[in-house]
Amino acid sequence: MGYTVQKLGQLAGVSTRTLRYYDQIGLLEPSRVNSNGYRIYGQSEVNRLQQILFYKELGVSLDTIKEILSSSTFDAEAALREHRLKLIEKRQQIETLICNVEKTIAESEGRITMSNKEKFEGFKQNLLAENEKKYGKEIREKYGKDTVEQSNAKLKNLSEEDYQKVTTLEQQIRDVLSQAFTSGDPAGPLAQQAAELHKQWLCYFWPTYSKEAHAGLAQMYVDDERFTAYYDKDQPGTAEFLRDAIAIYTK
Repeated sequence: MGYTVQKLGQLAGVSTRTLRYYDQIGLLEPSRVNSNGYRIYGQSEVNRLQQILFYKELGVSLDTIKEILSSSTFDAEAALREHRLKLIEKRQQIETLICNVEKTIAESEGRITMSNKEKFEGFKQNLLAENEKKYGKEIREKYGKDTVEQSNAKLKNLSEEDYQKVTTLEQQIRDVLSQAFTSGDPAGPLAQQAAELHKQWLCYFWPTYSKEAHAGLAQMYVDDERFTAYYDKDQPGTAEFLRDAIAIYTK
């Protein structure tokens, strides 16, 4: 049985424009094109589309999805098991936030009293989940599973005061870095202040600090387009500037 673009779109809940775009970039090509010029999709294409939508739900880019699905080592069954685990983690994250909101409502009504630690538990869980979704695989390969787990445990145990400091530090880094970038001097006092603030921020997450790891992370900000996009959002070239400033700071 075959599906036209319109019927497959209705089945999967995606637009025909999206399916045509997937065909255009080679992500999901039809099994054949009939005599009328209609794209026809078979069962293997339906299964592939399901995998694409699973990965999209987990925040994976289309380029990466294409690379994964086109790999000769791709295992559909193993991928489904991985999707299941990721979705369970996502469900737990949402349930934690829902529980946090319900407790906050109950406290506002005078039925319970929440500790300050409880008030921020959902947000820390959310931060961990977001980091895992975006960078989990890469940082485990680069730093090792044990280091990542120790870092996650450190974040989970942050006090309310420390959590607020981390949030403030993150904004301070962006503000100082923005000013330093306009000077064009990564060795200047503002750039070195940004590097010092960045170190302080890291120390809230890393089990131990090392100059080599700090410089390596800064290089990853340039090598990985996701980090680059974060730092270059308002001032293109900021990721490279921060990398250079940290290289000087760590000597």
